[in-house]
Amino acid sequence: MASRVSKVSLLPKDIGSLSRTVPPALPGTLFVLGANGGMSVAPDADFPLLFGRNEPDVHVCVGADDTCVSRRQGLITRDSSRWVLRNTGKLPIRFPGSRLVLRGDQAQLPSGYTPLFVVSPRQEHLLEVRIAAPAPSSGPGNGIEACADETYEQGRRDLGPEERLVLVCLAQRYLRNDPQPQPLTWAQVAFELGELRPGERWSAKRAAHIVANVRKRLSKEHRVPGLVEEEVPQPVGNALNHNLITDLLVTTTITKSDLRTLGE
Repeated sequence: MASRVSKVSLLPKDIGSLSRTVPPALPGTLFVLGANGGMSVAPDADFPLLFGRNEPDVHVCVGADDTCVSRRQGLITRDSSRWVLRNTGKLPIRFPGSRLVLRGDQAQLPSGYTPLFVVSPRQEHLLEVRIAAPAPSSGPGNGIEACADETYEQGRRDLGPEERLVLVCLAQRYLRNDPQPQPLTWAQVAFELGELRPGERWSAKRAAHIVANVRKRLSKEHRVPGLVEEEVPQPVGNALNHNLITDLLVTTTITKSDLRTLGE
């Protein structure tokens, strides 16, 4: 029988997003990743995983430079056959969408990939969680390499190259973790894309038309709320684009690595 130590492993900082990185693991293995690395825990390790701001006191650090985040913001434990998130800190923890786990509350974590957000007044801090799913019973193999992407990749949105370029430019303040990010204006998007691709005649109207088509498509095909004007109270302001960017970030349709499309 494997020892407890061998059932708990460190994840390096440069492993990449758990939404795309698929470590081989036993079904039910927990992976948690923060900005400075993370940890994997086997389902039978009997190991409560702590996360929070104070790196020496926790297993996974999140919000290290934000004093609003609790030193021990939460923990994840194995309860019977499920992993359970418990919020032991002051700030709420948000699941994809709007569901909040408040201080003292708990919630079961689903199989597959789940981005969690510690909601601070300054910004939201990402904590990536992945639970290795059972291998398909009809497929080949012995069930060890069971961290399938199927659960969460279905949530990613299909974007064409031009759409991705415009949306990454529009959302670049979010991707750079600005404390209070807002979408760029259409004039700013047109100027930046014009500088990047001077031969393509970028205008504010062209950028707005591309993004409007994406909003309409996601609202119709995926029923993403808050992307069309009739679903948002007046004054609309930046709400439509903010809601769109939030959906693209939560579903990992766009990530920090996409800033490379802007020449970075």
